[in-house]
Amino acid sequence: MKNTLSILICFIIIMTSCESQPTYETLTDYPVYKGADLGFTYTPKETAFRLWSPAAQEVKLNIYSAGNGDNLESTYKMKRDDAGTWTFKASGDLQDKYYTYQVMQNGEWLQEKPDLYAVAVGVNGQRSMIVDLDKTDPEGWANAQRPALENYTDIIIYELHIRDMTIHPSSGSSQPGKYKGLVEEGTRSPKGLTTGIDHIKELGITHVHLLPTFDHRSIDETRLDEPQYNWGYDPLNYNVPEGSFSSNPYDGRVRIKEFKEMVQQFHKNGIRVILDVVYNHTGQTEDSNFNQLVPRYYYRQNEEGGFSDASACGNETASEREMMRKYIVESVQYWVNEYHLDGFRFDLMGIHDMQTMNEVSAAVRAIDPSIFVYGEGWTAGSSPLPSEQQALKANTYKMQNVAAFSDDLRDGLKGSVFEHEEGGFASNRQGLKESIKFGVVASTQHPQVNYDSVNYSNAPWAAEPSQTISYVSCHDNHTLFDKLTISNPEASEAELIKMHKLAETIVLTSQGVSFVHAGMEMLRTKDGVENSYNSPDSINQIDWTRKEKYEDVFNYYKGLIALRKNHPAFRMTSTEQIQEHLEFLDYEGENFLGYQIKENANGDSWSDILVLLNGGNLNKTISLPEGSWTVVLDGKNVNEFGIRKAGRSITIPAFTPFVLKRN
Repeated sequence: MKNTLSILICFIIIMTSCESQPTYETLTDYPVYKGADLGFTYTPKETAFRLWSPAAQEVKLNIYSAGNGDNLESTYKMKRDDAGTWTFKASGDLQDKYYTYQVMQNGEWLQEKPDLYAVAVGVNGQRSMIVDLDKTDPEGWANAQRPALENYTDIIIYELHIRDMTIHPSSGSSQPGKYKGLVEEGTRSPKGLTTGIDHIKELGITHVHLLPTFDHRSIDETRLDEPQYNWGYDPLNYNVPEGSFSSNPYDGRVRIKEFKEMVQQFHKNGIRVILDVVYNHTGQTEDSNFNQLVPRYYYRQNEEGGFSDASACGNETASEREMMRKYIVESVQYWVNEYHLDGFRFDLMGIHDMQTMNEVSAAVRAIDPSIFVYGEGWTAGSSPLPSEQQALKANTYKMQNVAAFSDDLRDGLKGSVFEHEEGGFASNRQGLKESIKFGVVASTQHPQVNYDSVNYSNAPWAAEPSQTISYVSCHDNHTLFDKLTISNPEASEAELIKMHKLAETIVLTSQGVSFVHAGMEMLRTKDGVENSYNSPDSINQIDWTRKEKYEDVFNYYKGLIALRKNHPAFRMTSTEQIQEHLEFLDYEGENFLGYQIKENANGDSWSDILVLLNGGNLNKTISLPEGSWTVVLDGKNVNEFGIRKAGRSITIPAFTPFVLKRN
């Protein structure tokens, strides 16, 4: 009897252990938690915590009085709950306390980490913070309105790094390199020209694209008095603003409020705000927050069982797994709801699966249909995710309201970013005319484009023009001015400026969504440094004395942007419109392209617009279509009222664009 009782007790213990500690054959067998309360739920009386970690054996919750230092107040054992989650309710008012989790798996306590769903953190993001988010709202935040936007093709993006814009003394900023400095009004260069937000507003763009501004790990926020720099493509805490741009990274509330104030100030000035997001990989791999709290689940594995690495940064996230997809979708929703963001640029979007990108697009558009989603339609290495599922450029037409960058147009204009000395259409390189035409029609189907001769694409990849980002340069690779300098060593500065203007004129007169790299309007240089992600301020900073030196270039780009905004013919909203209204003209020459936008396209006040692009090194004399024409852009000036009347023939100088309107 005694033996029978002992056996029964052992059986009960074993069964209880099995029930409380489920086992899973594969990572995809993990249960999916459908609730919306992962992270913490605060009230003055108690704070509830919920962590998802299905294979954990035990979980500890640690409460601290500060974001760093030796100040542990209490440790609690969390309780296993629904669908692989762990919960605990701590009584009392924990506002402004900090917390971490620690997970035991396979009998081993893993590293102590902040909550994956953290919305506030202490210095360097090592501890999550319990905050009342309503108390971080600036005055008027609850009733704030986004600047108006009718169509995605109306968007003109200006890509910037927060620190770059104000860190040079010539910016005149009283808070250089900070959120507040970026939106400080009234700043001026030494000669009195606008800088910072006033400059951005004067230029006329519609959206600023902020390089990664969530909490990243390369900058030590305890040493901000020392020179440090990083673009921020090394994610740490996805739902928290970066602390190094704030006035006080030690208090988790400060960065939140100052980020909101920055967005609010942009909105008050008629400018929307896009966040560059990097959900495709984390800054750490084995030691990352994801891997220490839910080992291996959030990452793809290669055939050998190790971390696959399509990001070329050590890992790639597994967006096709339901809890990673849920994380990405809920994260972008959070940024829209809490920070009033207007769009997202997905780094290495091709690593993600198309279903996730479609769900992202649907989720943010359900909040506001004008929110814009786009990304890089490629990877940095091979991925175990089948290519037919990847959000690659070639699959863009299969996605809903998701756009991709046109490297076809980019490299067609200036030459391959991987071949530094290679030129492009804008600097007399032959064989790129069809690539430029493909860019002009925003990667859509057009009967006059020979897709067999396009540089990287043998078929249209955008279903509608709003799915194409038209650009020639960005933070990656050389600035346009540096690329032109390197690939045209014999060219004079005057010739380089003409090529520069020609390339950007093609971008801003092409269909699709326009994208401008910050500083190109003053011929930005990084002294020949290619990828300056961790180069010092001396390389990355915007030198505002260049705006003074090249003020005529700035005024040209300002006029060009105004021309695009004033004339919807450059911003047609459908492929059908482009096919009907945009006609390429039969001019000879591999480096000469002419086309007409006709019949009041997209409701334009001008009946017909003629765009003539001479990328050759010789002047080109051509006959104009029948009728009377007026030049409104000649590569030097932009004047919508007319620069001069044109005769039956016209000469387009080397490396020069012309735009004419029918009288």
